[in-house]
Amino acid sequence: QVKLVESGGGLVEPGGSLRLSCLAFGTSFSPYVMGWYRQAPGKQRDLVATITYGKSASYADSVKGRFTISRVNNKDTLYLQMDNLKFEDTAVYYCNAKHTYYDNLNYWGQGTQVTVSS
Repeated sequence: QVKLVESGGGLVEPGGSLRLSCLAFGTSFSPYVMGWYRQAPGKQRDLVATITYGKSASYADSVKGRFTISRVNNKDTLYLQMDNLKFEDTAVYYCNAKHTYYDNLNYWGQGTQVTVSS
């Protein structure tokens, strides 16, 4: 059974940093694009960043220059380093794994809460 488990969320002041982790179980994630999404209360789930197996990364404009996505392939682990956090970064953050070729192989973690507040 494929499973994604996030950790690392919490409460942080504006300007602070957090690092989210996502550990993947159940299959080899080499053919998957891994990503982070977030959903604020009353809003849709939005893309934050994605990274390929070859470590090519892309970011939403709102987080460019502040967030860094990375993955350790031989440990099936995904990270999101979040720096200079802002109030508007408050959301539930979800780990995602989407197969490069098969759209039906698309998995989500349970989410981890990030709250930016003074």
